[in-house]
Amino acid sequence: MRTMDLNPLLRATVGFDRMMNMLDASSRVDESALSYPPYNIEKTGEDDYRIVMAVAGFGEDELDITVKENSLIVTGKKDKPETGDGSYLYRGIATRAFERRFDLADHIRVNGARLENGLLFVELVREVPEAMKPRSIKIGAQPAKGRKVLEDKAA
Repeated sequence: MRTMDLNPLLRATVGFDRMMNMLDASSRVDESALSYPPYNIEKTGEDDYRIVMAVAGFGEDELDITVKENSLIVTGKKDKPETGDGSYLYRGIATRAFERRFDLADHIRVNGARLENGLLFVELVREVPEAMKPRSIKIGAQPAKGRKVLEDKAA
């Protein structure tokens, strides 16, 4: 596996430490751990997203969804241990315990979750605060109170 040198990016950016740490961590992820349970990430609107996970065999009481800082953590754990009574000819539906983590961007909020036909739907929405939304600045506008304007002394 080829490593990425992030130093050129770090020299030209300020405040992107979290993103750089995520890029570094993603390069060290064990791919086999990411195969269960399978999932999709969908963009359902301009600021709306959905994570759909295939969790066949799990009930609502066996799934847990937690948001901690900027991480969404979905865990599944069967209440009853599986019995090996030999009645299966083939067992392809996995019911092993799992933990799946998703890193969330700033201002992403979990809006709800539902379990339907073996699929777990987690609805997400981006809510950017008014102070952070783009705004137009008029040229020649008066400065905010408390700020001094330097006068041209050449006149």
